[in-house]
Amino acid sequence: MSDTTIRTYSEEMSESERDEERREAEATTCPECDGRLVSDSEHGETVCRDCGLVVEEDSIDHGPEWRAFDSAERDSKSRVGAPTTKMMHDKGLSTNIGWQDKDAYGRALSSRQRAKMQRLRTWNERFRTRDSKERNLKQALGEIDRMASALGLPENVRETASVIYRRALAEDLLPGRSIEGVATSALYAAARQAGTPRSLDEVTMVSRIDKMELTRTYRYVVRQLNLEIKPADPESYVPRFASDLGMSDEAERRARDLIDGARQAGLLSGKSPVGLAAAAIYAAALLCNEKVTQSQVSDVASISEVTIRNRYKELLEASEIPTA
Repeated sequence: MSDTTIRTYSEEMSESERDEERREAEATTCPECDGRLVSDSEHGETVCRDCGLVVEEDSIDHGPEWRAFDSAERDSKSRVGAPTTKMMHDKGLSTNIGWQDKDAYGRALSSRQRAKMQRLRTWNERFRTRDSKERNLKQALGEIDRMASALGLPENVRETASVIYRRALAEDLLPGRSIEGVATSALYAAARQAGTPRSLDEVTMVSRIDKMELTRTYRYVVRQLNLEIKPADPESYVPRFASDLGMSDEAERRARDLIDGARQAGLLSGKSPVGLAAAAIYAAALLCNEKVTQSQVSDVASISEVTIRNRYKELLEASEIPTA
């Protein structure tokens, strides 16, 4: 009895599955020629791709009822807020009271209303940072955003740095270390992970800590969080240096070729990637007859001229190009 019941149940299930598959096939095929149905979102119709039969019309448009022709108009008409982000301590979900003392129609507020809005801003700011941990996070994320802007780093690097700092805060790595030190280390690590590295000297110039504290904190954060960070590739510095010096595409390509030749010769190991990139830029400028001095390259790369002279001779020898 039980075997018969189980067999009947399985037969009923297979029959229902076949009916469902049949309905799905009918929904995607033309009833006239069995052709493929496609959706025309512009006209709100479902038509056959082969014979052109209109199977369905007046479909529901799930988009907004307004139109926008640029990003500013789209932002002004949109009734939703910005997406959540790790770059803000509250992920952008809290209310923010604007600093303009104007109403919805653009009219200036009275003195009494301005005083009231100022009190509301004060209390709103207090509620947004309820404890010391949130105040710590707010200060650190602001510091990361400031340094990233000064270094010209993209938004994905800032987002990654914010995630790294949140992990360090969650795993209690901050006691005994400054907020600026951990924030700078997170940004330096995020830039290297994203393939847009900045040298230690460049990061130190925009940071509020010295180079020694940055290196010490960076090693500690990477070790404790088990971050996988590859050694910086000298080629990743070449486009930025070439752009800052106004060099041609041909010179940039020659610099990449010089670094590739040094890699094949095994000269990259144990040497500063910034120094190699700066030397490759200078050597490429000489080979392409472009007027770039060692002093200019030194200023852009934040590295000494002695390092450039030593490295560029090694690069030329590795590429079997005679030096002057």
